[in-house]
Amino acid sequence: MQNIIQSLHPLERKIIPFLKNNILFQDLLEQTKMQEVEVMRALQWMENKELLKIKTEITEIITFGNLGKKYAIAGLPERRLLEQLKKKKLTLEEIKLEDSEKNIAIGELKKKAAISMGKEIEITEQGKKLLDKEFLEEKFLKGLPKDQKTLTEEEKLAFENLKKRKEIIQVTIEKTKTITLTELGKKLLKEKIDFDLIETLTPDLLKTGKWQGKNFRKYDVKINVPKIYGGKRQPYMEFLNKIKLQLVQLGFKEMNGPLIETEFYNFDVLFQPQDHPARTWTDTYHLKHPTHGKLPNDLVVNRIKNAHQDGARTGSTGWGYKWDAKIAMQLMPRAHGTAVSARQMVKGIENPSKYFTISRVYRPDVLDATHLIEFNQLDGFITDKSISFRTLLGMLKLFAIEIAGAEEVKFFADYYPFTEPSVQISAKHPQLGWVELGGAGIFRPEITQPLNIETPVMAWGLGIDRLAMFKLGIKDIRYLFSQDLKWLREPRII
Repeated sequence: MQNIIQSLHPLERKIIPFLKNNILFQDLLEQTKMQEVEVMRALQWMENKELLKIKTEITEIITFGNLGKKYAIAGLPERRLLEQLKKKKLTLEEIKLEDSEKNIAIGELKKKAAISMGKEIEITEQGKKLLDKEFLEEKFLKGLPKDQKTLTEEEKLAFENLKKRKEIIQVTIEKTKTITLTELGKKLLKEKIDFDLIETLTPDLLKTGKWQGKNFRKYDVKINVPKIYGGKRQPYMEFLNKIKLQLVQLGFKEMNGPLIETEFYNFDVLFQPQDHPARTWTDTYHLKHPTHGKLPNDLVVNRIKNAHQDGARTGSTGWGYKWDAKIAMQLMPRAHGTAVSARQMVKGIENPSKYFTISRVYRPDVLDATHLIEFNQLDGFITDKSISFRTLLGMLKLFAIEIAGAEEVKFFADYYPFTEPSVQISAKHPQLGWVELGGAGIFRPEITQPLNIETPVMAWGLGIDRLAMFKLGIKDIRYLFSQDLKWLREPRII
């Protein structure tokens, strides 16, 4: 017992003089003059020490809604309408009820066959009989408030009927806490409590020696305390930052580009013809204002133009159409991160080199567990005379396994206007099955040669949001941007 006494918190010692068996929490709160949170915390600590038990009883009290008191006094709209119709037939305009009450009253009486509708509204024999009886709902309203647990069968019927109608009744939850002392708690109240325990050993106590002869409060390290959630990065942002760090450590340089891009960088530099279906409104967004941007210097533009029209010096025949600068100047939210790679190659690159970007992109799509309209892509390219398609496959597998944590990976032959050969990579998700992560390939000569890049360039565009689904263990891509505090607070190793 002495160990318990010496471990009592100041808040616990403060409420002990007011404790008695089966005391109500509200009474204890009033007597101690303490804050509610202080009393509750002290009681919970004492419950952990098995000194008392806190019993909570929940009561559902039925009370008046905004219209309830009015109807309890004046009567329900349907009764008042019947009383008017008993005297004479009425048109809708002649009914002396508020507009909001007319439809309610007519609807309720039609269900009970109490009125007949024509040019005029007339009370039926059933309505006359109904008027002679006491309305269950009115009787119920006059007896409020009521405890829902104590309702008779007749009152339950009235309650269910009124519950379907707006603002007549409402249910209020009342919680009653009762404090019951255990045998150990009763014994504690008979003990002499030392209210002069030292809580904290301060420099002043040490200097003056006032601590000598005093008792120190013992601390219970097993006691339940409120969890404190420290600030930290949003899980998805933490994942993106870690990937950036890993790529930089591997020697990659980060690329940047504008969110609003011209079609020139989004499509033309990447040898995507101007009549390609992917450039239409079904696959991309375009700006209403402004509609056009600027192109780079004429030398670069002419090289891209010639590659499209006849292949220039690449050995290709091109696409065989007349290239239009106005189409290339059209502005759009970038549709893929490869647009950033295109801008970087036009700007100039080192050789050999490794570049990457994590870019926000936009595409018209149907939202579901694996698709977003606005999402992120991990794009990049490596240029070196020693690389091959096999090098690309190995790197993609490394991304899926090491970065995303995927256990199974598959490659499929694919087609992209700007790479040849091309490949699609998919990984197996525990809940969703096989999920496409992105595409990759070796840039075609029609892209690299006009930009004076003579060595092979392997490039990729991966849905990094889908990579994050694997790493963070979620089955719905939309959850990456969740506001669920429980999920955001959960500790996880990325």
